[in-house]
Amino acid sequence: MSRSLPLRNVTVVITRPAGTAGPLARRVRKLGGIPVSVPGLSLRATEDATAVDAALRRALEGDVLVFTSPAAVRFAADVLPLATRAAVIAVGRGTARALKTASVADVRFPETSQDSEGVLALPELTAVAGKRVALVGAPGGRGLIREQLALRGALIEDIHVYHRVAPRIDRRHIDPLLKLGRRSAVLLSSAEALDHLRRALIAPAWRKLVQAVAVVSSDRLREIAVEAGFERVAVARSALPTDLLQAATEVSFTRR
Repeated sequence: MSRSLPLRNVTVVITRPAGTAGPLARRVRKLGGIPVSVPGLSLRATEDATAVDAALRRALEGDVLVFTSPAAVRFAADVLPLATRAAVIAVGRGTARALKTASVADVRFPETSQDSEGVLALPELTAVAGKRVALVGAPGGRGLIREQLALRGALIEDIHVYHRVAPRIDRRHIDPLLKLGRRSAVLLSSAEALDHLRRALIAPAWRKLVQAVAVVSSDRLREIAVEAGFERVAVARSALPTDLLQAATEVSFTRR
């Protein structure tokens, strides 16, 4: 393996939502890899923009806002500026970066454990009884955060600024999968995306996919990937592109 091109001749399947794989694909190429985009999800703005606008305005005047993904930030910022005196929480570095891009300077996020447990351990969320806490994101997911904050006495409002839908998979996506060899990896950071792919791909393409090395963003997703049929799985430190690619560069692609 070349030190300067650690992914040389490795095909890297990117499962990010439709239209968002470009930056990650460029990183893969810089590392010598061959990027293939096969979206596991498609993201859509919530249709009732008036209701979202009203809910966000209430939240910005509340006590705490928790943004559950970078997409949540982007879709919310498309509705109105995110200026607020409330404490702003991001679930991880990627979401925190999106908030800073949206001109939210003071953002808290878990430095080490970038998951629901890490978010719940933040000081801003330990004493929330009677406080107005808004969870900004999409339906489904992050249920643990909502459940635990409710137990702590928070007054919770879910604000769904977007929703996830199954992607459109066609020959552009399937044909490259049918050509996957031993030197291939698939980057996975969403169980929902993996489930969509399992349902959408034709059987020969799915069989090729699960023969690749699954580079996953958590131990929980590792278990899901194994159950789905992947025999080789590497666990990254987080869902950040840098961590996923670092884990991919540490894989030995010579083993079957």
